[in-house]
Amino acid sequence: MSKYDDLKLDNQICFSLYAVSREIIKLYKPILDELNLTYTQYLVMLVLWEENKATVKQLGNRLHLDSGTLTPLLKKLESMELIEKYRSKEDDRVVFAELTSKGRELQEKSKDVPKKVLCNMKFSEDKIKQIKEGIDELLFSLK
Repeated sequence: MSKYDDLKLDNQICFSLYAVSREIIKLYKPILDELNLTYTQYLVMLVLWEENKATVKQLGNRLHLDSGTLTPLLKKLESMELIEKYRSKEDDRVVFAELTSKGRELQEKSKDVPKKVLCNMKFSEDKIKQIKEGIDELLFSLK
């Protein structure tokens, strides 16, 4: 055992999580291409399908994205007529993103995305849920 074992790439949790994330996103890509969405656009839509509307700040917090990343995403989704953005009447510093009817229709077309991705994984649904719970626990511990 070397005194530098802690510096080996294969011993880094950050690398394992990074590599898994990239591979999972690759599984999503052909499925999301059919919907004309990128992975990050899909994440925004997931939140809005749950909430119907949210402030840009709420979206950023929920998705762990900064406004520099989120703003162009929202602009693109707006140009695709999936969402509309508008300022709060009470406080014009607050910007909302809300689903359009086209955005709500896309939810129906997207309902099988999770199942299609799961079919491409070599683990059972229960094993995937167990792994997700562990990752969620890790994420919560880092906040």
